[in-house]
Amino acid sequence: MRTILVFTMLTILGLLEGCAGNKELIKAMSASSDQSVFEEIEEKASPIPGYTDLHIHSSLKTHKPGIYSKKDIHGTEAYMLLVNIDGQSVKIPGRLDAVRTAMCDSEQGEGISYQFKTRLRIKAGAHKVVVALPADDLVAEREVIIADGENSTLTVEPIYGSIPGKKRPGTFGRLTSFKQGINSIRLLLNGKTI
Repeated sequence: MRTILVFTMLTILGLLEGCAGNKELIKAMSASSDQSVFEEIEEKASPIPGYTDLHIHSSLKTHKPGIYSKKDIHGTEAYMLLVNIDGQSVKIPGRLDAVRTAMCDSEQGEGISYQFKTRLRIKAGAHKVVVALPADDLVAEREVIIADGENSTLTVEPIYGSIPGKKRPGTFGRLTSFKQGINSIRLLLNGKTI
């Protein structure tokens, strides 16, 4: 019994330490240490040899504002996506939509849907990409190789929390819902998980 209690306490402390580490990483990546890695461009910009246009896109849903506290920024315009590539960061504001039809079962119910979109011009080659949802203390870091001359798409997908006690019919997986919060984020480069 005592062993189980000690193991449980160590697990909880490890999780709290991970969250604190994410907060520090988000704080560090919020400030740009380099301004020459990429530039934000318009949709109609012409391609340039040696560079690639990187489209960054995310669609996710959160609860309405004020449900848990007055300080909670979920469901407001302050909720944003943060991207840092090789030391240069950009904060991407979301377009809010309170009535968007659910794209999947995980987004059924009343809430606030966000669409995050930007287009960056970046040199082809290897890059360190860090993507975060600061309000949720979630971070994903990846090394990516961006090919020359191709338009590339970086998609940020939310992984919602599972509904306690609810299993997906016909499978072994649990049902998930935006109402349970976002547990993590998945990054896809040109449709492939990275």
